[in-house]
Amino acid sequence: MLKGISPLLSPDLLATLCRMGHGDELVLADAHFPGESMGPPALRADGVSIGPLLDGILPLLELDSFVEDAVVMMCPVSGDTVDPSVERGFRHLLEAHLAKAPTIHTIDRFAFYERASQAFTVVITGDLRKYANLILKKGVTPTSSAE
Repeated sequence: MLKGISPLLSPDLLATLCRMGHGDELVLADAHFPGESMGPPALRADGVSIGPLLDGILPLLELDSFVEDAVVMMCPVSGDTVDPSVERGFRHLLEAHLAKAPTIHTIDRFAFYERASQAFTVVITGDLRKYANLILKKGVTPTSSAE
């Protein structure tokens, strides 16, 4: 156990975050997402919803500030319903952790699947809410002014 790091972040997830480079993408997927068949390595976070996991990740992962779509969600299929509190919750966490929270972009289901298939890794959570899938694009970690 490490101080200051969420206990929801497994050793495998911490190692994955550490290995990611600028522009690599992390998918935080709901329990319905076909993450095991996407192609990228899949990690499990069963029993954990995306919100608390995102809350633990954001202090550690610099988001890409040079692109418009550093945070992406899947938009609902036409005719399907979506719980607006999902996006509001993600937005709240982004604003709580980042001085300048990026816009959450939405893309259709199959575009999301295509993008997820190119991700660095997919974290399959226990989140049962529909369309609670999120892609985060890693940026460059800033150096301290003392270096």
